[in-house]
Amino acid sequence: MAETKKREAPKADVLRQPAEILFAHELQALEKWDKHAKPEGWRLSPKAVEKYILGDEGMKISAKYVGHARLVQIAIATLATDRALMLIGEPGTAKSWLSEHLAAAISGNSLMLVQGTAGTTEEHIRYTWNYALLLAEGPSTKALVPSPVYRALEQGSLVRFEEITRCPSEVQDALITLLSEKVLAVPELGVHVHGRRGFNLIGTANTRDRGVNDMSSALKRRFNIVVLPVPDDVDTEVKIVMKRVAEIGTQLKLPAPPPAEVAVRKVVQIFQELRRGQTTDGKQKVKPPSGVLSTAEAISILANGMALAGHFGGGKVDERDIAAGLHGAVIKEDSKDVAVWQEYLENIMKKRGSEWAPLYKACKELVGETKKKDEDDKK
Repeated sequence: MAETKKREAPKADVLRQPAEILFAHELQALEKWDKHAKPEGWRLSPKAVEKYILGDEGMKISAKYVGHARLVQIAIATLATDRALMLIGEPGTAKSWLSEHLAAAISGNSLMLVQGTAGTTEEHIRYTWNYALLLAEGPSTKALVPSPVYRALEQGSLVRFEEITRCPSEVQDALITLLSEKVLAVPELGVHVHGRRGFNLIGTANTRDRGVNDMSSALKRRFNIVVLPVPDDVDTEVKIVMKRVAEIGTQLKLPAPPPAEVAVRKVVQIFQELRRGQTTDGKQKVKPPSGVLSTAEAISILANGMALAGHFGGGKVDERDIAAGLHGAVIKEDSKDVAVWQEYLENIMKKRGSEWAPLYKACKELVGETKKKDEDDKK
């Protein structure tokens, strides 16, 4: 904890502040309020962490995660044990967002992070060396460069491991002993780094990426798994999207105000219908596109609309600004999705009357431009 407090705060003009800096006032207020028992090494008690994540209007604590409270409680309780936590779900279900805020509230440092990719190696979860010092002096603690996992073990804090299933299987297997024994061997120095109380790991995995490098049964057994669902009703998803769009607009100082709720509701409804393969009233079938239409993408579409409206439009998000993002989101995976999107426009959106007409026209215009470009390319 001492090292966390000494960590220099990022400057105010950085593009994205870590959660523990951005919401420092809320964490400080909760620390003063918190009279509950804290697990060793924790900044806040589990009750206070829950209040930080789910929000409290009376204390003016904003909700960081809008969803099932019980899932949040299970996640927090898991981290208070010796079991690691795995958050899994569809893209855009706030796995990384929840992981970051859990780490900020529990350890005061959300930047202990390993990003899983095809290029991730065992050194990313163990240690590497300063080779100039290694050649000059041989193996020593001075020449050793610890990974975030190594430092979390040493300090007794949380470490985040994003997109575990994108890592090669040998990297995943290296986690098994670490999570079981809570110890990391450094054979070059003849020492073992033992995890201090407060150490734990939060992993995330995308259910759409299971085919990349699915976790072995042995690794899965080292985690308590919490599945984060896609919002199943329009109102909940609208609430999430409006909240995040407003926050992003403020953080990035976008030159247009957040879009009205009616515009957000249309985007969310389109996403939900294309995801489910039917209209929200259940009366019509809809052909879904090949790609995932996540809540995070809906947020991105509307935030980008604010930038378009402010810099190139009339200062307020309109249908053309929204259509630009929708078009790219639906057809991003496969050119055949242009036909899927056109079918949705003609069979669903067009028939919804005057309220949807401006958005329909703006979307149809982009589809026409895309098809014309494809025809020109073939020539």
